Amino acid sequence: MTIWIAVAVTAAGCYLAKLLGLLVPAHALERPTVRRLAALLPVALLAALTAQETFSTGHQVLLDARAAGLAAAALALALRAPFLVIVGAAVLVTAGVRALGG
Repeated sequence: MTIWIAVAVTAAGCYLAKLLGLLVPAHALERPTVRRLAALLPVALLAALTAQETFSTGHQVLLDARAAGLAAAALALALRAPFLVIVGAAVLVTAGVRALGG
């Protein structure tokens, strides 16, 4: 029962957050600073999430096969490879490093 209460509270919170977003006046959202922030914030949050998930386990920072896979993906991205090639490079390098004992 406790989980369903948590689900209901979370759903209500999401609904209220959406409602608050709809209540913001349009002229406040059209300012250049707000538009720039709205464009850059998702990228920054995704980068932070990727770094946190790649370089940490619990409360420790470590470099393991995930970091090698991320480096391979970054290299493929810098070479302007298609998305599936980027993902494939990351998967293959990560699996290779793990197979070698890393």
